[in-house]
Amino acid sequence: MPVQDPSQAPDPEIAREGVLIRAENGDVVTFDETGLTLRLSNAVLADLRGRLGVPTAPAADAALALGDIDAWGLRQIGDWLHFTARLEPARPPRDFRKPLDGGDIIADAIGPLQAILSIGGARRAGFNDGPPAFPYHILAPGDDVYSVGFEGTDEAHPVAGLQRIPHCSRDALTAQALLQMRYDAMQALPLIVTRTETDNSASLEALIGGQAYVNLLAAMDSLVAAAARLGKPARVLAVGIDLSLEDQIGDPASKLAALRRLMARIERDMALRGLHRPVFLITGEAGSQQISAHPSILAHAQLAWSHAPHRLALPAPGYMFEQTRFARPTPAARLRMAEMDAHAITALARYKDWFCPQILLAEAQGKAIRVTLRAMSDLVIEDRFGAGAACGFRIVSEGKPYQIKSVALAPDDAQALVLTLDRALTAKADLAYAYAAATPSPDAFPANRGALRDSWAAPSRAEGGPLHRWALPALIPIHAGSW
Repeated sequence: MPVQDPSQAPDPEIAREGVLIRAENGDVVTFDETGLTLRLSNAVLADLRGRLGVPTAPAADAALALGDIDAWGLRQIGDWLHFTARLEPARPPRDFRKPLDGGDIIADAIGPLQAILSIGGARRAGFNDGPPAFPYHILAPGDDVYSVGFEGTDEAHPVAGLQRIPHCSRDALTAQALLQMRYDAMQALPLIVTRTETDNSASLEALIGGQAYVNLLAAMDSLVAAAARLGKPARVLAVGIDLSLEDQIGDPASKLAALRRLMARIERDMALRGLHRPVFLITGEAGSQQISAHPSILAHAQLAWSHAPHRLALPAPGYMFEQTRFARPTPAARLRMAEMDAHAITALARYKDWFCPQILLAEAQGKAIRVTLRAMSDLVIEDRFGAGAACGFRIVSEGKPYQIKSVALAPDDAQALVLTLDRALTAKADLAYAYAAATPSPDAFPANRGALRDSWAAPSRAEGGPLHRWALPALIPIHAGSW
C-alpha cells in the first residue's frame, strides 16, 4: 500500500471556502476549491458594458447603476438616463444624466458643450489637489487621463465619453471660476470640458506639431464626438498657450512669429472640425525668481498690442503670482491665474475689451520723462509687490546709471505718468518696466516687480486680496519730447 506524502495531505486548519472581502451590501471576494470569485457592482458592470461594446442595458438595470443616491424622476431618453437628484450638500436638487452603457453622472445642462483647452510645457502641467467646485459640470474626455493630459508620454485617441475629474488643472480652475461667476449671477451653468496637453518641447517651434499638439487635436475631436452624443453643438471658449521660459532658442521677434504661427495653426485645425475661433490666453511672462531678462517677456509685451487678427488676451502679468523655486505657480497662484483668465473670457465673450495697462511711449524733457500708457481705466500707483520708489521702472543706458527719484500720475492725463530723474537725460536710453531686475527675488514672487495698475478690481476666493489688472512688463526707447 503506497504511503501518502504528508506535504500533499490537506491541512485541516486551512478553510476550503470563505470570504476574503466583505462590504455592507454583501460579499465582494470569496474563494473555494475552484479559485477566487469577484462580485462586481451594477455600476462597474455598466461601465464594463460600455468599454466592451456590449449592447445597452435595459433602463431598469441602468437605474440600479446609479447607486444609493437621492434621485427621483428617472426617465430614459435615447442612450441616456435622466433624473433629478440631490448630490451636492450645499446646493439644491438639480437635473443630471448618465449614459445607459456606463460612465459618470454629469449635469443635465442646457446650451452647447463648451471647452477650455491649453498647450504648453512643464510649467502648465501642474494641478491643484481635489475636484472642482462644480464637479458635475467640469469634465474631461472619458479616457481616464482627466484634465491634465499625457504630458507628451503617449498619444491620445478621441473618445465620445465624458468623465468627472479628481484634480484641477489650471483649465479646470478657470472653468470653476467661470461657473462660480455665473452661479452668483443666477445664470445658466454649462458643461465645460477641460484638457491640458504638454510635452518637453524646447521651443515654440518644436511645440507646433509636437506630441502635445497631436494630443490637443485629439481633445478637440473628443469634444466634437461628446457634443454629438449629447445632441449639443461644441464650442471652445479659450485655448491657453504656456511655453515661455522653457524656450531658450531665439529672440523676441522669432518667438513672436512662432506664437502667431501656433495660433494660426490652431485656428485652422479648429475650423476643419467645425469649431469657431477661440480666445487665446497667455499670461504675460515676467520671469522667475532668478530669471529677469528673457526674450519671451518682450515677445509677450509686443503681442499684447499687436495680436491681430487673432482673438487674444493677456489677462495678467506674471509678477502678480507667487512661484516655487522651479518657476511653477503655487496652488494659490494657480487659483488667481484662473480667476483672471475667467474675467478675460467673460469680457471677450460679451464682445468687450480686456487688456492690462500697456506702456507705449516714453518722452524725455530735462529731468522728467513722460510715459504714456494704454489702459481700460485710470491708472493707480500701488506698491503691493515691493517695487520700490521707482515703481518697477528703470533707465537702461551706458555710462553712469540714472536714478528715478519719483513716479507720479500726470496732472493732465489719467493714463500717463511723469518720472523724475536725478539729472537730465542726455544719453541714448531705454525705459524698462518690470523687466531685467538687477537682483534676484527676495521672496516667492518673480524678481521683476511693478507697482502700476488700472482702477479695475474684483474679489478673489484665493489668498492674496482682490484682483487687479497690473501693467505688463515693457522695454521701450526713450525719445526726446517737448511736452
